[in-house]
Amino acid sequence: MYSDIIKDFQGKLDKLKEEKRINLEKANEGIHLCNNTLYLLRNVIEKHDFRSEEDEIYFFKKVKSRPLSALVYFNEIRTCKLMMPKMGFEDQFSYLKKKVRRVNKFFSKNWDFVHYMEQNLNYLDKQYFTRKNQNFPLYSTPETCYLDPNFFTSHDMLWAKIKGLNCFAEHLKVLIREIERRREDIKFDNKGKPLAWTESKTALVELAYAIHTAGAVNNGKEDIKAIASALEEAFNVKVGNIYKAYTEIKRRKGSRTRFLERLITSFNHKLDRDDAL
Repeated sequence: MYSDIIKDFQGKLDKLKEEKRINLEKANEGIHLCNNTLYLLRNVIEKHDFRSEEDEIYFFKKVKSRPLSALVYFNEIRTCKLMMPKMGFEDQFSYLKKKVRRVNKFFSKNWDFVHYMEQNLNYLDKQYFTRKNQNFPLYSTPETCYLDPNFFTSHDMLWAKIKGLNCFAEHLKVLIREIERRREDIKFDNKGKPLAWTESKTALVELAYAIHTAGAVNNGKEDIKAIASALEEAFNVKVGNIYKAYTEIKRRKGSRTRFLERLITSFNHKLDRDDAL
């Protein structure tokens, strides 16, 4: 009844996954594909239903979970792309670590069902994958729009989420490795020597706020915390509370932009010296 739908879905899914990195556009395309496939499957079930209980179990355990787990996967990628900090390796790394903890917490919470499925057991399949034993899931997911009484069982969504998060966990590993590699690369110049900030931390805050105020990064759309974090990583220094440091700068007597003015003076002197050569 639904083999052509699944065959078409799998072919399009394979093309999407040919990319090593799935960008936001591909994630949106994947979400649309999964939604459309689930809609088609639901229509088939509404028209024809199942010939036996075994067919029903097979559908909710093996068939529906394919587009539904992919929907979980693409939704997670999309959210990750939209919410991850645009700059600052430490902020990005911290965000991804939170994602990892959330995934681990989910698997720990559902360990009994995870083990049941991973061991290919079937003695509870009638309870988990037939509609006569429906229990509305207590968790909220983006896939709850598919809670049609004729199109879900007590555990088919949970199984799809397990499969989807397993794939997303691999995606997180790739992202974390990339950030770790980029973070290490930026610490060293071509000779392998680390760049160390030797001015005061307040001076770095002055520089960060000057860059932010001038709109010199990402057309002025980047926030001050991300800019400060990028400078911290570039020069291997931790500033601490930049907002507190900014307040102290504002309270200065006389010149409040001491470091920036010294930069201007030093650079002008260099230009004058070079002109004299």
